[in-house]
Amino acid sequence: METALAILIGLFFTVAIYLLLSRSLIRMLLGIAILGNAVNLLIFTVGRVTREVPPIVPEGEYQPLEAIANPLPQALILTAIVIGFSLFAFLLVLTYRAYQELNADNTDTMRVAEPDDSPRPPLSY
Repeated sequence: METALAILIGLFFTVAIYLLLSRSLIRMLLGIAILGNAVNLLIFTVGRVTREVPPIVPEGEYQPLEAIANPLPQALILTAIVIGFSLFAFLLVLTYRAYQELNADNTDTMRVAEPDDSPRPPLSY
């Protein structure tokens, strides 16, 4: 199970970085959303994936009798989901407003602060 999750996490990170390196704002937004999901899965996997073993210590014991799932990563993931969704909603509105004002989705054509006849930035150093 953990091997399959590791492969899935690697795939999510690969797709997210590919989309973030794109020049389209919509692809960048999708890359940010997928990157957040990849990080959430990574935290979930690090917290141990066990089935049907609740993180409850029996009465009279100081530690659990068997291996249990760590509840802290699960709580962190729930918080990260809420924060990630609000960040995605904010970036979606920001992208929509940028598209309305600039009438462009491509980052190369969104050069408002620079004059039209200015030299292009260097492509390599």
